[in-house]
Amino acid sequence: MPDPLTEDWRAGGFGIYLHWPFCQAKCPYCDFNSHVAARIDTGRWTQSYLSEIDRHAALVPGRVVNSIFIGGGTPSLMPGEMVDAILSRIRSHWPMANDVEITMEANPGSSDADRFRSYADAGVNRLSMGVQALNDRDLLRLGRIHTVDEALAAFSVAREVFGRVSFDLIYARQDQGLDEWRAELDRALGLAVDHISLYQLTVEDGTAFADRFRRGGLKGLPDEDRAADMYELTQEMAASHGFSAYEVSNLARPGAESIHNRIYWRYGDYLGIGPGAHGRVTLSGRRHATEAVRAPGLWLERVASGGVPDQVEVLTAEEAGEEFLIMGLRLSEGIELARYAGITGVPLDAERIAALEALGMIVQQNGRLMATAQGRLVLNAIIRDLAGA
Repeated sequence: MPDPLTEDWRAGGFGIYLHWPFCQAKCPYCDFNSHVAARIDTGRWTQSYLSEIDRHAALVPGRVVNSIFIGGGTPSLMPGEMVDAILSRIRSHWPMANDVEITMEANPGSSDADRFRSYADAGVNRLSMGVQALNDRDLLRLGRIHTVDEALAAFSVAREVFGRVSFDLIYARQDQGLDEWRAELDRALGLAVDHISLYQLTVEDGTAFADRFRRGGLKGLPDEDRAADMYELTQEMAASHGFSAYEVSNLARPGAESIHNRIYWRYGDYLGIGPGAHGRVTLSGRRHATEAVRAPGLWLERVASGGVPDQVEVLTAEEAGEEFLIMGLRLSEGIELARYAGITGVPLDAERIAALEALGMIVQQNGRLMATAQGRLVLNAIIRDLAGA
């Protein structure tokens, strides 16, 4: 009997994530693998990306690519010819889905019309812009290098060039009240085309914000109750503007959900290429977790020497099942119970499900398990309970 994981990834799809690790400035809240460099040898970087694409293509040949996502860092610092070379090499190895989504992240402070057009000419058909706030005071606090006017101008240009444009906002910021967030969110939803990502500010270890917080800084952050009120307000206002929260932090008009994001949350397979990039790839019926070395210089050296820059871990059925829960329950559609049983070899505990249902935290429908609106507020606790942790 074949291992049930052999084809399980097909339920989520197949994507490629490519990480560009450079920024013009490091934001104090950011825990992503991003670096500021005075000089970047784009020729060497291009060749290294192409070499890694070739290596990965030998591992998983023939799969149909549903999405490509170029993230960072600030990918809108990349030259257009570099993006073109990368996407052309990917197309030379794998067939593209008819509706393939090719997304690139951009920051308003590193954006212009010619650069956007060069990305579109290379094949990028969706832009995700890091706006983060719609007032200049908070943009400064967040360490952003753009103003609100610059963000709106870049967003306007992006809408002219790309068929699909999304942008990010961060809420639960310092000294931000519920009424302030209501006004800002109303403005943002009026600007949004068909997709918007709304993230609650979190203080992550290893960031400048974390150091500042430990020293008694970052005054005026909302407490848990006010942050929860902001989250609930976000869901209500988004719905009134025709946006559905298909995932905890991502909202879209019907049919405009991010294909790439759904590959992650539906626990599909995706290649991670570039410094610090993570991947999940099913090989010989086993789910493999990959993570590339984070330091850009070391990554370049390993690729140039013909080495493999990734650490690879074969996940146990239990680990894969827990990841499936963590990712899938973030979606409004939830998870397929039979798929969990197929991944782990055992079904979720019926008594645990019943107890959480009785509390109004989850619901079952047509063989699927979903978190309720109330459950999404304590999602991590629900996942720990279901996983028996």
